[in-house]
Amino acid sequence: MSHPLSIQHRPRRLRRTEGLRCMVQESHLTIRDLIYPVFVMEGSQTKEEIASMPGCYRYSLDLLLDEIAAAAELGIPAIALFPLIPYDQKDNAGTESYNPQGLVPRAIRAIKQAVPNIVVITDVALDPYSTEGHDGIVKDGQILNDETVAVLVKQALSQAEAGADLVAPSDMMDGRVGAIRAALDAEGWINVGILAYSAKYASAYYGPFRDALDSAPKFGDKKTYQMDFANGREALKEVALDITEGADMVMVKPALAYMDVIHRIRQHTNLPVVAYNVSGEYAMVKAAAQQGWIDEQKIVLETLTGLKRAGADLILTYFAKDVAHWLKG
Repeated sequence: MSHPLSIQHRPRRLRRTEGLRCMVQESHLTIRDLIYPVFVMEGSQTKEEIASMPGCYRYSLDLLLDEIAAAAELGIPAIALFPLIPYDQKDNAGTESYNPQGLVPRAIRAIKQAVPNIVVITDVALDPYSTEGHDGIVKDGQILNDETVAVLVKQALSQAEAGADLVAPSDMMDGRVGAIRAALDAEGWINVGILAYSAKYASAYYGPFRDALDSAPKFGDKKTYQMDFANGREALKEVALDITEGADMVMVKPALAYMDVIHRIRQHTNLPVVAYNVSGEYAMVKAAAQQGWIDEQKIVLETLTGLKRAGADLILTYFAKDVAHWLKG
């Protein structure tokens, strides 16, 4: 028998068995970390699969309630609501976004009645409501900031009145968090929180989501208001501004190519940090898994645990229900 090498530190000792590995595991993914993004549409008894997001669907409200109830039964604590708006309800000013009888307020009220304990997060942005597909009002090819913020405030107020727990401005207009916070407080909605899309990048990873909501820009791109994907320090500025303006949580979107940004922000704030595992990230995993090239479950769990390791407290992911099943074992 050969003599062992004289090695003082052997890290493999703590990897030797599953029990040892569990004892020293640093990052933990749980069902309570998950936020489930869902798509709602007009109609009844309708469920449409999104071609570029296999396994994801647009639901009419009646069927969406069943989907949300199933998520709550699995222990998923929150959903993020995104609407498919009929084209005849769209305009450049996004006026349907603050219709108190619109699709989103009706959906909020119905969800809160059917599944009262689930946290309802609503999107505050104009792109689903805009004929131009942009997050703001368009004039002469430019996206107007302050005029858009005025509409976003109305949208957030209508969602708060309907019963939203958190409003989530995803538009990246300057000053919108402060304006929304002031308006919510003035109207008595002091307990409605703001989940700010603080570091939202002008990313190619959003394509399938825009298919889902028919919300792709009709011209140009979103680089004048969403962040340059080459920038990291800028994210800290955006986060600092949103915190100053009253954000309760801050988000990084997308997630997978931005783990460094998540980590930087985690070092920068004690607020909850949220990561959005976006549609393009979902679609790539699904496509590779369907080809048999990867193990979907192992890849997803590794990816989401990596987001936790980077510093995310919560994760929006279209895999939420699958992950809940896997974690329950």
